[in-house]
Amino acid sequence: MRECRGCGTGPLVRVLDLGKMPAADDFPAVDAIPDLTETGHPLGMDLCRTCGLAQLAEDDTVTAEPRAVEPQALRDQADDAVSRVAAAGWLRGRTVREFGSPHGGSWLSLLGARGFTETADPADVVLDCFGIMHEPDQRAAFARRAAATAPGGVLLLQFHSLHTIVAQQQWNALRHGHFAYYSLTALRELLAAAGMSVATAWEFDLYGGTVLVAAVHAPIDPDDTALRILAAESAVTEPDTLRTLQDAADRQARALRTWLERETSSGRSVYAYGAASRAVALLHLAGVHRGLLTAVADASPAKQGCRMPGTDVPIIDPAALVAAQPDRVLLTLPDLLPEVRSRLPELDGRWVVEVPGSH
Repeated sequence: MRECRGCGTGPLVRVLDLGKMPAADDFPAVDAIPDLTETGHPLGMDLCRTCGLAQLAEDDTVTAEPRAVEPQALRDQADDAVSRVAAAGWLRGRTVREFGSPHGGSWLSLLGARGFTETADPADVVLDCFGIMHEPDQRAAFARRAAATAPGGVLLLQFHSLHTIVAQQQWNALRHGHFAYYSLTALRELLAAAGMSVATAWEFDLYGGTVLVAAVHAPIDPDDTALRILAAESAVTEPDTLRTLQDAADRQARALRTWLERETSSGRSVYAYGAASRAVALLHLAGVHRGLLTAVADASPAKQGCRMPGTDVPIIDPAALVAAQPDRVLLTLPDLLPEVRSRLPELDGRWVVEVPGSH
């Protein structure tokens, strides 16, 4: 049995099993014929009964991970986060170091505007925004970030909350290349093993609910905000709680298939917007094909001219979506709604954020 990616012990229990799936970030050419190697990658989530870390069970994929276009919602949230951290007095010192994410985005310019200088040495402020989840060895990843934080410095680490994933039934947050799914409870254990303590936390609406943690080397008790988050998520490290994601996956896949069949049989054309990694598992699990979903639009040039993995549905640019004038546009990432409505006003009234029967 594999050891826990966090504490190295276990035992591990399976809480979500999606079977064989395509790699989430391997977008084949539109004319490439799907085969079993494309859709043959096991995708499951395990929970460690010792430290409470939810984690990717295994990953046999090797993908190019095409660069996505950073959404405006992510940029706005970064600006808000830096402002709130500064107002709370946590932006101390003069040096900054960032552990980036493969999905792009950076806070360095925001810190630079406040007088911070980037360094490769231990820094006064160390940033990690959705980066550490991509590390297969979680113990080593937290140790590196702790070592990068100066003795009196602060580590600012942002993550998509496991509590949110469960409460909002975001089962398709599980994907290849994302090796850990954090509750603050598990994160606190990982930081403690690296010699750091959770001091405080901030919550944001991004992705339905994200948490930004400030951690320091000195032993310290979490403040009232962090304690409230810990109390609210008390059940999220229980296997039965996480197993509700399995029911959500089956229900949402059925609902999507039923809705698409009803729309197309009624003569309505359906497209989607957002070739996001979380859309890959949903479309494949629902057995979607271009007879049900004509195309998926995406702003990333690296994805245009490809197709959604595990399907024959092509990926097009947003201009082609507007030109098609579809009856319905399924938005795979609800956070994008304000941005796409502003950029694509021609499609007003056609956006579908939630498929009937999915919740």
